[in-house]
Amino acid sequence: MHRFRATALSLGAVLAILAVPARADEVAAITAFADAFDAAQIAQDRAALEAMVADDLVFIDGDGRRLGKGDFIAGWTGVGDDYDPVTLTDRVITVLGPDAGLASAETTLSGRSAGKPFAVRIRFTDIFRRKGDSWQAVHIQVTRLPPRTASE
Repeated sequence: MHRFRATALSLGAVLAILAVPARADEVAAITAFADAFDAAQIAQDRAALEAMVADDLVFIDGDGRRLGKGDFIAGWTGVGDDYDPVTLTDRVITVLGPDAGLASAETTLSGRSAGKPFAVRIRFTDIFRRKGDSWQAVHIQVTRLPPRTASE
């Protein structure tokens, strides 16, 4: 019985630690990086993306394919592509620990590719990890959504 109480107390302590709400500065740090990361993509800033994306990135694209850093950056920096500013909706910022967090949102990505207009509605989740004083994207998942209907 004594062992059960000790285990229960230990489990309770762990759960209490996990239940501690994220500090405002942690949320702000992840939000700032997520904003800068989104801006670098829209601006097609290859140098910024090279620094912001981990070499071992796992990128799951809208077709469910597992790709890497090179594919992700190439997808944002293609010659003849131009992106419109985005508006994020239903955004969630989650602190996963002192050195990890995620940003998830829905948006309609639009612009021109090879001179032709395009628009695609997506939900994405970016997972970030702090390395030293900087953050990097380590996992990105994109889900294509159907276009909005008139009733939405």
